[in-house]
Amino acid sequence: MTRRRKVSLERLDVVGTLLAQHTDMLLVCGLGNPCWDVRSVTDRDDFFYMWGGMGGATMMGFGLARAQPNRHVMVLTGDGEMLMGMGSLATVAVTKPRNLAIVVLDNEHYGETGMQTTHTHHNTELAAISEGAGLKSSRTVYNRKELEAVVPRLFAGPTSTFTCIKVTTSSGRKTLPPRHGSFVKDRFRRSVLGDANL
Repeated sequence: MTRRRKVSLERLDVVGTLLAQHTDMLLVCGLGNPCWDVRSVTDRDDFFYMWGGMGGATMMGFGLARAQPNRHVMVLTGDGEMLMGMGSLATVAVTKPRNLAIVVLDNEHYGETGMQTTHTHHNTELAAISEGAGLKSSRTVYNRKELEAVVPRLFAGPTSTFTCIKVTTSSGRKTLPPRHGSFVKDRFRRSVLGDANL
């Protein structure tokens, strides 16, 4: 088990850094706080907000990366959602699309259901699970220096990447993104494929 380290990163600061450095990617946001975090920083037509489907964000991003091999695709999700979809890491590891980056904001709590602690608060290491599944480019980030080193390299390698970023439980401001599923789907589809494909 990895020795526990002090966590100082704030989730909105992390999201702002990610979005500022990767402005041309397609983004799949896992349900809950990641959706609110992204919308609090900015909103784009090529952001897909998951309302429901807990555990499905990585597979959604995986399918998108396979369908759009010339575009960078980021899955931005939380530790609770990733714990529910851990099997998806094995699927990603089989084909390793080089245009896919999976980023987990890990505050070690279930933010949607009352801030109960998740398994990562105890002894579960998501990056170790990802590496064990076959994604060798897996890491855990604890501080600003490590964050600034890893963010430019999310899409730089020959394979998919997995990054678990430890964040505090502070949520900052919450801005709800569009909630109507058909609107989110059609907006995203139009952004990726154009009007003729609706």
